[in-house]
Amino acid sequence: MPGCTYLVTTKTWENRPVFQLCENAETVVRCMIKYRNQGAYALREFVVMPNHLHLLLTPSGETSLEKAIQLIKGGSSYQIHRIRESKFKIWNSGFHEATVRNSVDFEIRREYIRMNPVKSQLVQRPEDWKCGSASGKFELDAKPDRLSSGVSTASNVGAKAPTP
Repeated sequence: MPGCTYLVTTKTWENRPVFQLCENAETVVRCMIKYRNQGAYALREFVVMPNHLHLLLTPSGETSLEKAIQLIKGGSSYQIHRIRESKFKIWNSGFHEATVRNSVDFEIRREYIRMNPVKSQLVQRPEDWKCGSASGKFELDAKPDRLSSGVSTASNVGAKAPTP
C-alpha cells in the first residue's frame, strides 16, 4: 500500500550466521543507508542479527516494498561477494512483512527491533549492538506524521493481527 510503513523480516540462507562476521553486517547497514539516502525509502529502525534482518521502513512513492527489499538484499549480497571474493548464498528468498497500523503499533514494533539482540542474549542493552539503530550511530527517519494520531492507517477487518 502506498505510503505505508512496514515491519520487514528476512533471513539468511539456511539460517546461517552470515552476519556474525561484523564486516558482513556492516555491509548490510551501509547498503540500507545508501538506498535510504537515494530516496528509495524512509528507514525508521533496523537491526542486523547474525542470521536475519528486521527493519521498519516506508517505501517512497516510486519504490514498492518488494523493490526496497530487493535493493537491500541484492546490493548487500553484491558487495559481500565482491569483498569476500566468493559466491556463497547469503539471503533466503522472500521476506515477511506486516503493515504498521498506528502509533502504538509503530512503537511496539520499534521496541521489538531494538530489543532483539537483548532477547537473543547477544548484549545486555540494545545500545551495545553495533549493527542496530539502537546504537545511536545511524541517522534514522522520524515516525511518519500519519502514525502520530493513533488512528488506524490500514484496514485489517477480519484479519488476524500480525505479531512482531
